[in-house]
Parts: sequence; C-alpha cells; structure tokens
Amino acid sequence: MRIRTLTAACLAAASSSVVYAAAPIVGTQAPGYYRVMVGDIEVTALSDGTIDFPMDTLLTGEPASQIRDAYKHAFQKLPAETSMNQFLINTGNKLVLVDAGAGTVFGPTLGNTVANLRAAGYTPEQVDEVVITHMHADHTGGLVHDGLRTFPNAELRIDKADVEYWMNPANEASAPEGVRVSFSVAQKTLGPYIAAGKLKTFIGETEIVPGVQAEPAHGHTAGHSYYVVQSKGEKLLVWGDVVHSAAVQFKDPSVRIAWDSDDHAAEGTREKVLADAARNRYLVAGAHLPFPGLGHVVVAVDGKGYAFVPVTYSANRPTRQTSDGK
Repeated sequence: MRIRTLTAACLAAASSSVVYAAAPIVGTQAPGYYRVMVGDIEVTALSDGTIDFPMDTLLTGEPASQIRDAYKHAFQKLPAETSMNQFLINTGNKLVLVDAGAGTVFGPTLGNTVANLRAAGYTPEQVDEVVITHMHADHTGGLVHDGLRTFPNAELRIDKADVEYWMNPANEASAPEGVRVSFSVAQKTLGPYIAAGKLKTFIGETEIVPGVQAEPAHGHTAGHSYYVVQSKGEKLLVWGDVVHSAAVQFKDPSVRIAWDSDDHAAEGTREKVLADAARNRYLVAGAHLPFPGLGHVVVAVDGKGYAFVPVTYSANRPTRQTSDGK
C-alpha cells in the first residue's frame, strides 16, 4: 500500500512539473515608448525598431580592429543592432513629432513608429507638426503609407538646404552610396505634403512652436538640424544623427560614418555639441542611441573624449519619496 502511495505521489509530481513548464517563450518586447518631462513639456521617445549596421566597416578614423574591440568592451555584437528613435513633443498646446521613421523602406525590423505612437496614447491625426532632422530615408520613409500622408493634419517642417539637396536627382551620383535611396524616398514622401500645401521649409534658427526651436547642425547632411525643447529652465536637445555609434563616437568624436555628406563638418558639429552638452548638463536625445535614446553627456573619466549616461528609469510620479518616506 505504501509503495502504491509513493508511486502515485511521484507520478503526480512529474505530471505537475510538465504542466507548469509548458509556457511558451514569448520573444517580443513591450511597446516601444518612454516619457520624460522637460519642465512642463512632455517628450515621448518612440521606437521605430532596430537595424543591424556593420559599424566596423561603416565607421572611419579608427582601425577596424579597434572598433571591434570597442563593441566587445560594450558587450555588443557586430553587426551592431542599432536603434531608430523618434521623439513626440507635447507642449500642452501642440504635438510635434521629430522624424517619422523608415516606414517600409528598410524591411520588417523598422517601421514601428505609428504603432508605438498609438501605444503611447496618441493617433497620427493628432500630430500638428512633423519636423525632420535630415532627409535620410530612415527618418522620412514613415511620412507616407500607401501613398497617403501618414500624418494628415500635420505641417511638415524641414531645413531648406536639405529639401533642395534631396529633391534634386542630379545630386544622387555624388552622394555617399549608402544613402542614395534617399533621393527616391524624398520624392515619394514629400510629394503628398507638397501637393497638400503642407511642406514649410526654414533657414537657420526657427521657432517651430513655443518651446520648440530648430537650430542648424549641418554636416551629416546639408540641412541637418537640431530641435531644442525648453521649459522652466530645463532643456532637451534632439540631435538627430550626431552620433551613430555610442560605443565608439563618444570616446572619440573624430570617428565618422560613411553616410556623412561632409564628414569634416559633421565631425566639427559632433565635437562642438558634445562639449556643450557636457559643460551645460542638459538632456540629449539621439536617433541612433540605444532606445529610448535619452541621457546626458559627460567628460570621460580619463579626460579623453566623452561618455554617455542614459536616463535612469522613472515612473514619472507626480511626487517623489525617498526610502524613508520623506
């Protein structure tokens, strides 16, 4: 009797373990959005997805072996899985979207901006302004869907120099090979906005809406632009493609990427903004920094180059308490 009882107990335990171990691996991440406050302005980072870049062949200015070592030190594989981030700015009166993602241009690992916009509680129809840091296809491909404007009520704002360059097919032959697709994408994505009278270009420092200003950051492209968010003495600089490789270019800002239209100007822009961000301690947001792409720049511990300090996760509670309840 005792043997039968033990046998039954063992069988029950085995059966129970099989049932509880049968949960399938899910494999997907949570929706890609993250919010921060800049004074009274809410900024939501939106993930368009990730794409693999062979940084040891795209980056120049350091030996490929040194770049590979930098990625190994950062616990990252090559090709590097690289984020594509957009930023939705809610001033309380206006919704401003910085960059539109790749849409369908670069395959299924990108093109998630609208889905994450909706997951974050907004709709494309609510966006008042879409501002573009520069017209490479991974930043503009999401402007249209099936030939129609993705953001039907928004004005599209882009630096005039970028529009003139990328809308002129005569420039294609002299452009870096990896970005030549951007010419055809420019025609397809800007066309519907032009036809609707929604494209407005700007030159130099320009207020987009109160609290959001465009500033020139030329080099990566002819009209590459920053967008500065300011409220109650706080500042966020959305810097587009100043840094493609966090593992390499903070430490050595002289390292360039093959897609720069003017690599010397791009290097100078990067050197200047990293020094300014480290000195003035404002928040930065990068299109290709690891999602959510938000953080601060500091001088490296050894005094050579810089380092990136990602934002600490916050639940954005209306009031904060310390561990002792104060």
